[in-house]
Amino acid sequence: MSLKKASILVIDDDTDVLTAVRVLLRTEVKQVVTEKNPEQIPHHLAQQDFDLVMLDMNFNASINTGNEGIYWLQRIKALKPSVGVIMITAYGDIDLAVRSLKEGASDFVVKPWHNEKLITSLETVLQKTGVNRPADLPGMVQPVQENGMIGRSEAMEEIFVKINKIAPTEANILILGENGTGKDLIASAIHQQSLRANKPYVKVDVGALTESLFESELFGHKKGAFTDAREDRVGRFEAAGGGTLFLDEIGNISLQQQAKLLSVLQNRMVTRLGSNQPVPIDIRLICATNLPLSELANENRFRKDLVYRINTVEIMVPPLRKRREDIPLLAEHFARVYAAKYLKPNISFHDSAIDKLLQYPFPGNVRELQYTIERAIIMADHDVIEAKDLLFSPLETPVSDAAETDDMKLSTMEKNTIMRVVDKHNGNITRAAKELGLTRTALYRRLSKYDL
Repeated sequence: MSLKKASILVIDDDTDVLTAVRVLLRTEVKQVVTEKNPEQIPHHLAQQDFDLVMLDMNFNASINTGNEGIYWLQRIKALKPSVGVIMITAYGDIDLAVRSLKEGASDFVVKPWHNEKLITSLETVLQKTGVNRPADLPGMVQPVQENGMIGRSEAMEEIFVKINKIAPTEANILILGENGTGKDLIASAIHQQSLRANKPYVKVDVGALTESLFESELFGHKKGAFTDAREDRVGRFEAAGGGTLFLDEIGNISLQQQAKLLSVLQNRMVTRLGSNQPVPIDIRLICATNLPLSELANENRFRKDLVYRINTVEIMVPPLRKRREDIPLLAEHFARVYAAKYLKPNISFHDSAIDKLLQYPFPGNVRELQYTIERAIIMADHDVIEAKDLLFSPLETPVSDAAETDDMKLSTMEKNTIMRVVDKHNGNITRAAKELGLTRTALYRRLSKYDL
């Protein structure tokens, strides 16, 4: 693989190092993603396929392994065995860098490096790993991929456009959608395209926080604030300073928690437990929930003033059953990932398998599809995945017939509305699209969909 076509992930807790690498490589490679927090490595590797990873040897982290770089190298190789890893090390850690080669690293560079030497090292590692990386699976269509998200459906194209518009702003974003639809990927994509991309991205599943942990986790605490507070701790709001804070499952927090959160967002200040000293915060807020907006508007469940505060712009992520044309693309993407992971590089899909995937409603959405493909590749005794190899999860409840009937009713209403408006304007697509609030392209797609 040539350097110009490579996507590279760089992990280092030194902002100056990340800036230097980004400036050096931005004209040399296809994409450079930088990350200060090594805890985000699994997230980045799950989000997209990188051709090469540059990894620092030491972080200010609480991992009791003796060396954080070796630990994260092992994690990377476990998650993505085929990816090349170049270790970034100081002169005094060369012994550890040599050890990293035995643990699976492809090379190491010593700080401060010569730019030409680093470029040469990157090219060499890419050439070596490119030979061993699995090629695209036979007969598979290349996914339309953006920011780690895959799709060519109209719904996903609209989401891509919206992300491009809102990411550079400071607007608070509310992402709505069922479990497993990829709301966290969208939040990460917004951060990566924002002006805060080089600052921290902190994710918190607030729905899983108990009443007692909520304030400590989000706002921090002072030593002695409560029984187990053995040291001062920075909360997630402060940890995300200058960057993005993603609050997942916000629809599940209590009214009392909502009041505390609203106060912080209004005042742009947090006060650690056990302290009277407010600390200013500078974050871009993204929230997500699987609750419909109508339930968030119910004052008995969720404060309306908080909804307005977190919902400058909303993004509705459709369930997988609403964008079935993306199912083959996603299935093929996951097949590539797991074929490489389980050393089965020649895996392909029989037409019967694709048909079975298209007919299933996927109540667990993209996440269920991912696990379905992984299970099929593990269990398959041959290189071609057939319909019989696809076993769907018994844990998910299929979409009810009533829901499907409602969908059919909505489709009929949409078709009749389009026919009426087009007839009203004597077939003038531009005027009809304007009245319907659609683009000409979107209207043409719907006309084709309904054979009008």
